[in-house]
Amino acid sequence: MLKTYDLEERLVNFAAEIALFCKTIPNDLTGQYYGNQLLRSGGGSALNFGEMQGAQSDKDFKNKAAISLKELKESRINLKILAKIGYADSSKIEELLDEVEQLIRIMATIIKNKG
Repeated sequence: MLKTYDLEERLVNFAAEIALFCKTIPNDLTGQYYGNQLLRSGGGSALNFGEMQGAQSDKDFKNKAAISLKELKESRINLKILAKIGYADSSKIEELLDEVEQLIRIMATIIKNKG
């Protein structure tokens, strides 16, 4: 995954990588459940960041950032579950986990510095 310093671009890339990754998850009951959850949370982090950029107030900004952070944390847990049950390429999961950890730290710092 190419690293960039533009947070919006990184979140969009993360969402795209998650979408592609979800296509590789087995299409059984377990795969569908975790795949759908991951697809929503991975994409939701980028979409909420977009809403954050159009916030009407500092409170609205922090709220949208907090939602984006929550979505990133949900993605992290989901990836860990998929790794534990062996439902996907472990090297790809590790790559996605590395990126989501970095994005979580960045988003948490933004929230902390805004308050």
